[in-house]
Amino acid sequence: QVQLVESGGRLVQAGGSLRLSCAVSGRTVSNYAMGWFRQAPGKEREFVASRNWSGDRTSYTDSVKGRFTISRDNAKNTMYLQMNRLKPEDTAVYYCAADAALVFVHTGRARYWGKGTLVTVSS
Repeated sequence: QVQLVESGGRLVQAGGSLRLSCAVSGRTVSNYAMGWFRQAPGKEREFVASRNWSGDRTSYTDSVKGRFTISRDNAKNTMYLQMNRLKPEDTAVYYCAADAALVFVHTGRARYWGKGTLVTVSS
C-alpha cells in the first residue's frame, strides 16, 4: 500500500512562491508516474502537472506553464511542485497522485491520492 502526504500549503500574497511536497511511504514508487491536481472552492478537481518516473515526460496545464515546476527526489521518496508568480486563481486544495501508468495520473485515474494541502493566494 502507498500513502501520499502533501505539505507546504499556506497563505501567500500574489506574486509570491511556494513549494509543495508530497511524501511517499509504504513502498518505493521510484518507477511510478506522479502528478498534482487542484480543486478550487466550488469547482471540480483539475489537472495541474504530471511526470513519468524518469522525468523525461512532463506535462502542465496551460494556466501554470512557465510558473510551476514538478520534480521529484527518489532518494527521499518525495515529489515537489515549485509554484512561482502565484495568482489568486491558483487558490485551491492541491493533491498529489501516483500510479504505475502515466496515463492514469494524467487523466485523474491514479490509484493513489493524498488528502491535500490548502494554498491560498491573496490579492
